[in-house]
Amino acid sequence: MRNSNTEWTRLDNAAKLYASVMGRRDPKVFRFACQLTEEVNPDFLQIALDEVLENFPIYHSVLRRGLFWYFLEPSPRLSPKVHPEDRPPCSPLYARGERRLLFDVSWYRKRINLEVCHVLTDGTGALQFLRTLVARYLTLCHPELGDIVILDYGASPTEKSIDSFAKYYQETASQAQERPISAAHVKGARLPGIRVVEGEMDVKRVLARVKELHSSMTAYLCVQLLRAIAGVLPVRELRKPVTLTVPVNLRNFFASESARNFFAVFHVSHRFTSGNDPEEAVLQSVQSCFERELTQEKMAQRMNRMSALEHRSFIRILPLPIKDIGLSIANQYSRRMTSGGISNLGRITMPEKLAPYIHSFDVFMSTDHIQLCACSYQDRLVLSLTAPFVGGDIQKGFFRSFAALDPDIVISSND
Repeated sequence: MRNSNTEWTRLDNAAKLYASVMGRRDPKVFRFACQLTEEVNPDFLQIALDEVLENFPIYHSVLRRGLFWYFLEPSPRLSPKVHPEDRPPCSPLYARGERRLLFDVSWYRKRINLEVCHVLTDGTGALQFLRTLVARYLTLCHPELGDIVILDYGASPTEKSIDSFAKYYQETASQAQERPISAAHVKGARLPGIRVVEGEMDVKRVLARVKELHSSMTAYLCVQLLRAIAGVLPVRELRKPVTLTVPVNLRNFFASESARNFFAVFHVSHRFTSGNDPEEAVLQSVQSCFERELTQEKMAQRMNRMSALEHRSFIRILPLPIKDIGLSIANQYSRRMTSGGISNLGRITMPEKLAPYIHSFDVFMSTDHIQLCACSYQDRLVLSLTAPFVGGDIQKGFFRSFAALDPDIVISSND
């Protein structure tokens, strides 16, 4: 695709929505971080970043406004510079009218931070970038390690840049959908940014409880977040279900090596009879949602439903300002149906030779409600809970349940 004298890239389906709805309250930015066992060398980190960018060309793009859609435009003259961490976490990366890259790399002591705008990629794509960056950085710091390649991600630059939504979209007859139900919501005084509370614990102790309940890690995390939210809600609000959004990596259902967005979202919910329903009762509701939604057929339906609007001719010809208004209204309506969100990136792997130099990984994201992100590396599980509220009762209730499993849990916050 070309625009006069320069190449440009259409946004994928998810990115079109994010570009229209992101703002100061929620800039749609997420952060991955790698905690090392030694101080970061910024000179080697810069060299590593410059080299890795050659294999992820989509990262060298800026977001531009067109007549009908936003688009990504290559900006080879913009050279990203690593820098000491100097801004609040998940600060906006896009500013209308300014040419800015949609990612940022910083460091603080032993930690490497990668912040990415969701317009550019999803968690899976960003994680592959960070894994490659950390591996290259550590081999520069320790030449005795030799060349190390992230062998499970050998995609070509073209494969990394492909829009998998467009590749797999199939026009189908519209199917009846269940009418969504308004969810319970947490209310309260808000912070100017987000509070991030993280808990680091022994993953084996948590998995033991997960196994005891015959559950999965993601389902178990949903249970604990649902219960923590319900625990702070007034009785009248509990007449509504407490509902979480759960993203699903569509690469698990459709062959794709894309480093861009490729995911769908489904909902899990539970109607609480009190603010303290037992976890077994909540788990039953959650597992029922998982069994119903996590099928190839359901994921294909969701992907096609997400993509259908942009393929309708009468929508395609609407000017971008009208699309922005329409998508913002749709996003506000969608938010009424959720109480919070959860994203489990699962187990992160790195080449075994790098293990002595890596302590842990973590991930969290901007939000205008409640958001839980989780990932594990080796024997360490890191849970990151972000919220824009002054009060911290949800965080206390959530991590109290994990402290019961691992008394050695380490809690930290950006306060």
